[in-house]
Amino acid sequence: MTPIHQLRPALVIFGILSVLTGVLYPLGMTALSHLLLPEKAGGSLIHDGTQTVGSALIGQNFTQPRYFHGRPSATTGADPTDATKTIPAPYNAAASIGSNASPTSKALVERVATAVAQLKAENPDAIAAGWSIPMDLVTTSASGLDPDISPEAALFQVKRIAHARNLSEAVVRHLVESMTDHPLMGWLGEPHLNVLELNMALDSLPG
Repeated sequence: MTPIHQLRPALVIFGILSVLTGVLYPLGMTALSHLLLPEKAGGSLIHDGTQTVGSALIGQNFTQPRYFHGRPSATTGADPTDATKTIPAPYNAAASIGSNASPTSKALVERVATAVAQLKAENPDAIAAGWSIPMDLVTTSASGLDPDISPEAALFQVKRIAHARNLSEAVVRHLVESMTDHPLMGWLGEPHLNVLELNMALDSLPG
């Protein structure tokens, strides 16, 4: 048997498997997902009327006192002044990454200390009331894109937001409690709130 006869079956199998696994299977799964779960397959987009304002899967960098703030993000982007360097770009979906810093990292310790000091300065009433700073408000997620926070992280911010919006704390606290997503079947996952959806609901409150 010549080498070409030995090679031909391998090439045929390679071509068939490439079409099946590289074309037909992905297209079939995409079509099926759009049929069964169109919203999730389309990126879990969040709309405000006719305008798309984000995705339920990717956090956004809220910094104003009148909004709930999400987890810190370690993602970066290209420096517009120097293409060889990067600069912090929170929730950059094109550069999903964690800090990858070890617990003994000096840079990590300094970053957390800075975040703690900032949270204390932004939320003096919560600190005075004895609230502890929730861990997820000073640590980044593995992806850097986490769109959710814990109920504790949301409640920690209630006093600041109520003051900034001239609302009662009870109203803001009730919003947090009503929008908390609980574990699936009571045990799968952790309670959490989507920050973008929470802030959109906050904007809809009178005040």
